[in-house]
Amino acid sequence: MIVASSNHRNHRSPSCLACPLRLKPAFKDKSDEEIRFIQEMKLDHRQLPAGADIIHPGQEDAELYTLFSGWAFRYKSLPDGRRQILNFLLPGDIVGLQASLLSAAQHGIEALTEVELCVFPRRRTYEMFGRMPALAYELAWLGSREESLIDENLTSVGQRNAQERIAALVISLYRRADALGLVAERSFVFPLTQQQLADALGLSLVHTSKTWARLRKAGMFSLERGRLTIHNPRLTERMALLFESELHPRPLI
Repeated sequence: MIVASSNHRNHRSPSCLACPLRLKPAFKDKSDEEIRFIQEMKLDHRQLPAGADIIHPGQEDAELYTLFSGWAFRYKSLPDGRRQILNFLLPGDIVGLQASLLSAAQHGIEALTEVELCVFPRRRTYEMFGRMPALAYELAWLGSREESLIDENLTSVGQRNAQERIAALVISLYRRADALGLVAERSFVFPLTQQQLADALGLSLVHTSKTWARLRKAGMFSLERGRLTIHNPRLTERMALLFESELHPRPLI
């Protein structure tokens, strides 16, 4: 297993003032002063392959990251190897806020695809609260947003049936990808395996596979060459019993 803290490739760090993510409609504008503070805090820019551990369970020196590109997921495992995927992380998401504030990480975070990460030292997280309280509030807001994503997934696992669970996850990821400009003609890169779907939705692999096939046959979506196309987003929303308001711009650290 590859671990972010030891086996990684440094990647040429883009200037925070010229960060292409900041041009996406998913994110709020920031003042030059705030962006310069973020640039000052930034420790590194790392590139990791798919399957690498960004943070491993029990890690005591986890840094704080912003996912610059690629997909990742947060998970917890049982001693017998069973795993629950808690939520999926897309570009612009904060990675490891909980782990960077606690003495040891209570979960793991794994790269789902090749990823690039902006690295911020955990020892300076508290400095943000003293010097830039508005940014500190946004950091707390992002932590609350991640909690809301986990709440939605827990609702699926506890109350939605298998078809509703898959539809809810698919439409949620579709909306998030669309806000990042990653959707074209209702199609976006979908790197999840069926095992990862099963781990996220509390289903067996066999049940996940059969339900996925049933939804595809019904014309809800199609998956070709790693791209998922949603043929009728409104219908998928109704099946998922997921009627969220339009996503609003969020902070980017």
